[in-house]
Amino acid sequence: MDQIDINPITILTNQLAGIAKGTIAILPQLFVALVVLALTWLLAKLVKAAVGRALDRSSMRQSLRDLVKMLSGLGVWVLGIMSAAIVLFPNLTPASMLAGLGIGSVAIGFAFKDTFENFLAGIIILLRREMRIGDHIDCEELEGRVESIAIRETHIRQTDGQLVIVPNSILFKNPLTIRTDQDQRRTTIICGIAYDEDVAQGRAVIRKAVEACETVIQDTSPVEIFAQEFADSSINFEVTWWTGSKPVDIRTSRDEVVEAVKKALDDAGIEIPFPYRTMTFKEPLSIDRGEAAG
Repeated sequence: MDQIDINPITILTNQLAGIAKGTIAILPQLFVALVVLALTWLLAKLVKAAVGRALDRSSMRQSLRDLVKMLSGLGVWVLGIMSAAIVLFPNLTPASMLAGLGIGSVAIGFAFKDTFENFLAGIIILLRREMRIGDHIDCEELEGRVESIAIRETHIRQTDGQLVIVPNSILFKNPLTIRTDQDQRRTTIICGIAYDEDVAQGRAVIRKAVEACETVIQDTSPVEIFAQEFADSSINFEVTWWTGSKPVDIRTSRDEVVEAVKKALDDAGIEIPFPYRTMTFKEPLSIDRGEAAG
């Protein structure tokens, strides 16, 4: 019986020789596969450029344009890599590659569930077009100005200057208030006059003061003033008007209206009461004047 050579050096040499022979055998296929990948790179750039020029003439948002360009290039790369793999490994069929790709996609989907959720939410937000760059929004106690809408996240600049990066799934799944959806927004204050004052006169004085304010818009909607309630110390009016929709517009208009109403009521001699307290005692009170007389 022949003795088998188990010298490690010989085994390693035989393995390397086999690898070298296999590499040399597939060199033609490897060269063709590299050529396919090079052509794929060139074709992907051409396709992305053509798609970009076509989308530049559309009204699609920039983030959505970038997504379409990326997906078009990605599609070319997928086809190119599959073609190169088939050239390099002739036994590999498109059906087996697609089956493996499907199984891998399921595994990747479970691993990156949140990422894909934000991705899909971003696409829907970009397609809806209700929320635009520059809008002031309010969602889940987060309020600010939209600075950027990306595929996975949205950048919101709060009124105090802080930047908040919000996953798109939060904006998609929760109620979202777009405060600047229209150019005008209604605002309301409560103003009270004393019980001794005439309600009709007080209403007229307040209306005239509000209508004279520059920040109050009256072209489309008039100023509305309603006697609202009998409060503890006053008759309260609900004063409503329209102004700009940005938060700074609301604050500026309220400041002007409050100042104008206060001045108008003072000039008319109409009291804006503070809370009164009437104290009643069961027994008469005696007043000690001794210390005052001394």
